[in-house]
Amino acid sequence: MTISSSLNAGVMGLNANATKLATISDNIANSNTYGYKRVESDFHSLVTSSNGSSYSAGGVRASTQRMIDQAGSLIGTNNSTDLAVRGNGFLPVTTKPEVTVDNGDLSMLLTTTGSFRTDAEGFLKTENGLVLLGVPANPDGSIPSFSRDSIASLEPIQVNLSAISSEPTTEIKLGLNLPATATEEAVIDPASDYEHLNVEYYDNLGTTEEITIEFRPSPSSGGIASNEWTLVLTDSATIPSSTVIGEYVVTFNDNQTAGGSLASVTSVTGGAYDPATGTVEVNVASGPISISIGELDTTGGLTQFGSSFRPTNISKNGSGTGTMILIEVDENGFVYGRYDTGTSRTLYQIPLVAVSNRNGLEAQDYETYQVTKESGSYYLWDAADGPTGEIVGYAREQSSTDVAKELTDLIQTQRAYTSNAKVIQTVDEMLQETTNIKR
Repeated sequence: MTISSSLNAGVMGLNANATKLATISDNIANSNTYGYKRVESDFHSLVTSSNGSSYSAGGVRASTQRMIDQAGSLIGTNNSTDLAVRGNGFLPVTTKPEVTVDNGDLSMLLTTTGSFRTDAEGFLKTENGLVLLGVPANPDGSIPSFSRDSIASLEPIQVNLSAISSEPTTEIKLGLNLPATATEEAVIDPASDYEHLNVEYYDNLGTTEEITIEFRPSPSSGGIASNEWTLVLTDSATIPSSTVIGEYVVTFNDNQTAGGSLASVTSVTGGAYDPATGTVEVNVASGPISISIGELDTTGGLTQFGSSFRPTNISKNGSGTGTMILIEVDENGFVYGRYDTGTSRTLYQIPLVAVSNRNGLEAQDYETYQVTKESGSYYLWDAADGPTGEIVGYAREQSSTDVAKELTDLIQTQRAYTSNAKVIQTVDEMLQETTNIKR
């Protein structure tokens, strides 16, 4: 019985080492596969009942586990939509056939890296047909609230790189100096004392219009400067163009500590002045525009110094008609379309999927995984929030295989396999000797 158990143990040793050899060969074969997670083999002894005078070999059993929680190094690329996860979390993807069928019930696969590019239909997908999933943004670029424990809100990311777009101007910032000497005059001549400024803005169709601001100084009284101006705003797109869309009376400080800064702003026509933000709101033909003129007692917007009219900083948001030239993903998973006008627009947000037991996921083809009972339920987090890491663009995750370690294990496995084969050979010879006793 003892000799027979030795033979069985040797056979089990061969099987166990063959299993380990299979994992080693798989790890080495995928040492250059992006996103590959190495498989680890463990041996466990099997013990049979025995008494003090005899012993029966129980043998060995091999178990394997894919080490999904072990990340490979990140390597930089020149493709903006090459993505990798630094830290915990997985990118949600699906297969192209499911997107094509469009049955409204996509299945989700998980991956830690992928080289995504737009196909002929604009889907961001890999060469293996994995399509990236995300939450589509609202028209204003904000991300709507979505279910975090289901994929109901996720959609295949589809981008039209030839899309033409524009953004209307909604904010204008005025930084300029008005001449203090103008309010020292007793008689004001509109032809020479009024100052004018034309500020260009973009309407809802991407064409340019102008807001004309006329600065009218108030005359001095009794030889004392008024330090007061009236701002009259007209819009070139409003019919008639001479229609006043905003009129404000602005007074400046003349004390020693805050001289030249805004003292008060009074609305005659148009939205009220907000002292907390230093803005007023006017309605042009394409909608409301917030104009920043500066906070009270500060010199960040309108000022009154010296004798010259000097625009110092005039800025606005919005853009004219532009064509999308690039797609980029930031560390928080926001997908942006970059336009040749220098502007950008938020298109999607890619959440990161987290599970309680990453090693419990079921491995699929192309370095993807499926949620199982062992992995626990999933949750969709914002990237770089909660337990998840961040998304890195222009990067791929390398294989987690350590070739040097695998080659060392290969030598050990070969020696162990040879030794088990020797055990079987020895047992066979001993059984042969036992048979020869009868002769």
